[in-house]
Amino acid sequence: MNPDRVSRIIKKFFSGCSQMGVFQQPGRKAEAGFTLLEVLVSLSLLGIAVTVIFQLYSANLRSIAGSEDYVAATLEAQSQMREIVTGEEIAEKSWSGFTANGYRYEVSIAEALSERAENLSIILVEIELRLFWTRGKKEKTLVVKTLKMIPRPV
Repeated sequence: MNPDRVSRIIKKFFSGCSQMGVFQQPGRKAEAGFTLLEVLVSLSLLGIAVTVIFQLYSANLRSIAGSEDYVAATLEAQSQMREIVTGEEIAEKSWSGFTANGYRYEVSIAEALSERAENLSIILVEIELRLFWTRGKKEKTLVVKTLKMIPRPV
């Protein structure tokens, strides 16, 4: 067979198929492609999906930064509390100050459960440490409390 004749037969076959509707979906015109409305709807759906993904990502970054602040503050509070608890003299008092890392703290030491421990040879004291720091425009606070037994003076 002649190659020109084969190509004419193939062209005729496909043009006939498209006229009969063999290669098209029901309800669609014979032209191929998308309408402008279909393109606009798909682009708007894609835009909404991308926007939602970026918002989730930025919210996740904010929560990670906030948790890093609380972890650092907790470590600082533990360090300050360790210094207070291991100190020689623990008496009922309050004071405040600043740490080397820029945190502000307030400490209060008060006797706790005095009516329950009055017949014992110990005094139970509650040590409360409040740590303050600023993140942006907001001031954050972390409160750490502990109890310590000290010998009752004779």
